[in-house]
Amino acid sequence: MKRRVVITGMGAITPIGNTACETWENAKAGKCGIGPITLFDASAQKAKLAGEVKHFNVEDFIEKKAARRLDRFAQFAIIASREAFADAGLKQGAFDPDRFGVIISSGIGGLATIEHEHSRGMEKGFDRVSPFFIPMDIANLAAGNVAIELGAKGMCSCVVTACAGGTNAVGDCFRHIRDGYAELMLAGGSEAAVTPLGLGGFTSMKALCESDDPSRASIPFDKERSGFVMGEGAGVLLLEEYEHAKKRGARIYAEVVGYGATCDAYHITAPAPGGEGGAKAMLQALQDAQIAPQDIDYINAHGTSTPMNDKCETMAIKSAFGEHAYHLAVSSTKSMTGHMLGAAGAVEAILTAKALQEGFIPATIHYQVPDEECDLDYVPNQGRPKAITYAMSNSLGFGGHNASVVFKAYRE
Repeated sequence: MKRRVVITGMGAITPIGNTACETWENAKAGKCGIGPITLFDASAQKAKLAGEVKHFNVEDFIEKKAARRLDRFAQFAIIASREAFADAGLKQGAFDPDRFGVIISSGIGGLATIEHEHSRGMEKGFDRVSPFFIPMDIANLAAGNVAIELGAKGMCSCVVTACAGGTNAVGDCFRHIRDGYAELMLAGGSEAAVTPLGLGGFTSMKALCESDDPSRASIPFDKERSGFVMGEGAGVLLLEEYEHAKKRGARIYAEVVGYGATCDAYHITAPAPGGEGGAKAMLQALQDAQIAPQDIDYINAHGTSTPMNDKCETMAIKSAFGEHAYHLAVSSTKSMTGHMLGAAGAVEAILTAKALQEGFIPATIHYQVPDEECDLDYVPNQGRPKAITYAMSNSLGFGGHNASVVFKAYRE
């Protein structure tokens, strides 16, 4: 018999909040976290805007010496994981560490460290780079450091599926618990790729918005969309087997009930025509949850603000949901956070679970110009109260990766 899986803890550090609670409250309010880049001098680059984490001093969270040995993406992951662990009311010694695991995604890993150490190597010789270069750089060390800090001795892994990674992490942790391999899993994603090389790479492939107006930059489903805005941060959820959570009296935010994952097997960056792979992932997640398409009330869309993604995702939703697509609320919170790459799906899972818990759908902000090819209800500009029973969160990544997770409002 498959076991029930619930969300009992959340942690986040994002462009719109340095905790999960602050992120949700600002998402409800439609706050924009996008602004001019401050992490480096971007005057020579075409992309001038990003969704940066704000008012962040790492030494408020991590001791100075330890912080210097962690890339920014790993710092974010540790901070968000600590919050999720504490939010779940967990105490060391009160659970079996061998049945507690971690899957935290990162699309790029320690890019700032790579840039810094390459410059140092060019100047001083490559045998003189930091001895911490490799453990600061590799993408799995967010998960590894979190496991060390919190004593998670079960499965520890890092999903690297580009922009789908955070959602894959949530889905994979869901299955791991449901199928009996663990009672507790930290699921999430972390990214810190707002760097000269990161922005340059996405700019050269024509993926980034080059507007200098934060209100017309990350504009998912708007006809004037021209590319995504890079975001950074982390989101982590504590997933728990239902009976384990009940036994210890844990607060439950929502239930995870379905997961679908597919690959377009079509192109390295472009989605398959008509959003075929995305539609299949959504249908898989519905089938896994054993519900009908019309049971879904809300979709937190991938909604990147690129011309191709938003059109293909709209087509995929229509393909998967048929006529019900026009009765769904579909919003993109990337309009507020920018695109957090491997962290995006995890942060959006938190926002989707909170939408279920509180009965409120966050908006797609800065929506002005309707696109005849994107004709669904994108919850423009103003969030709305609505009782929701089932909601879905989608993520689609370079390489053709598609992931969808279905959440259910918690009932005893």
